Amino acid sequence: MIYFDNAATSWPKPPGVIEAMVRHMTEVGANPGRAGHRLSLEAGRIIYATREAVAELFHAPDPLRVVFGQNVTDALNLALCGFLRAGDHVITSSLEHNSVMRPLRALERGGVVVTVVRCSAEGYLDPADVKVAIQPQTTLIALNHASNVIGTLLPVAEVGRIAREHDLLLLVDAAQTGGAYPTDMQANHIDLLGFTGHKSLYGPMGTGGLVIGERVPLARLRPLKRGGTGSRSEEEEQPDFLPDLYESGTPNAVGLAGLRLACAGCWRGGWRRSVPTRWHSLHG
Repeated sequence: MIYFDNAATSWPKPPGVIEAMVRHMTEVGANPGRAGHRLSLEAGRIIYATREAVAELFHAPDPLRVVFGQNVTDALNLALCGFLRAGDHVITSSLEHNSVMRPLRALERGGVVVTVVRCSAEGYLDPADVKVAIQPQTTLIALNHASNVIGTLLPVAEVGRIAREHDLLLLVDAAQTGGAYPTDMQANHIDLLGFTGHKSLYGPMGTGGLVIGERVPLARLRPLKRGGTGSRSEEEEQPDFLPDLYESGTPNAVGLAGLRLACAGCWRGGWRRSVPTRWHSLHG
């Protein structure tokens, strides 16, 4: 079989990713941040190492600003529903995935104003059209990096410069490009970046998250869920620091162990050296 469905999820996964997950299940297994014994500390160390790998991959300045969730849909909902308020104006494109458009349409019913900039028949977005769409109430521009349907890349770097010139935030959906195309948050002026582990990163399903840039005001970005974080458990209010502010409940520690190896292998090119010939024949 030759597998072509990588835009939905990549398969097969690199052996190193699988081995990292098996090792976590058989040798670590503890709940990270919920205890002080050796295995819990090791689980927490692995998750922090995964934050570092994600931050290095996307050129984010602070690993603690990498917030993990179930997938990129979780991340985009946090960015959109957590940040936007009634009366805000948001700009997006006609090539967006439903993980952006459906939250925006729901927010629109609550008073958020949405402008959809049309792309060309070939699927290209003109940054000048984004600039023209800016209004006094505009707070956010939300774009995918590449279409999951036709594969065209959107000009996030050019739009990022426009966003900075007008003191706006740029949210980028990197579901399709994370691991397949270089993404530099600082060089491209990206303030919020949603990523998923199971596509071009060749990591497991159920992993992904939101990378939060330093320009994003945490007081405005509301968490969508609250609960146990393993920190300040004596307090009844959600912690106000990253990443705990946005990460409640036991994380997918096994999946994140695999994601760590996937990210490291992606930016180092290391995993390809240990992948069997059949893997190379299927994936180049």
